[in-house]
Amino acid sequence: MSRHFESAPGLCENRDPATEGFVFNQTMLRIKDPEPTLDFYTRVMGMTLVKKLDFPAAKFSLYFLAAVDSNALDTWSDDPVERTHQTFGRPAVLELTHNWGTEGDPEFSYHNGNEDPRGFGHIGFAVPDLEAACARFEELGVSFVKRPQDGKMHNIAFIRDPDGYWIEIFAPGGMA
Repeated sequence: MSRHFESAPGLCENRDPATEGFVFNQTMLRIKDPEPTLDFYTRVMGMTLVKKLDFPAAKFSLYFLAAVDSNALDTWSDDPVERTHQTFGRPAVLELTHNWGTEGDPEFSYHNGNEDPRGFGHIGFAVPDLEAACARFEELGVSFVKRPQDGKMHNIAFIRDPDGYWIEIFAPGGMA
């Protein structure tokens, strides 16, 4: 019996026991200005800042955000050391990296990966109701790349964050 649920060329069938307990923890995006980007991810996307690390000698800051439901906030420790362990031990954390000084440069921007040369594509958020989420994004003035009614795939939308990174929005039940 295969350990994979699907087949594709290149899959390794035998998992090295040394990888047991590995957790895919984070995706890192470089950001120009933390203020509008943190506002977007905490207000618009509902994420929680679980850890901030400043590195003054290297002139950058790291912001770690997670989708934490309101009823689970009390499971996070007030102790900074324990919260660091929680941050780096859970799946699906968004790491935003701010190199100090970029926020003041009107010409500065990061490549979002969706223009030539293409590379990185997007991050994704599952939402309970795609139509309701998109209506809310519309009310908030969020920039859309693709609305659900656009194109051939009516079960997804794409929005942009303040740095131009694409975010796929979908309802799990609509992905059949």
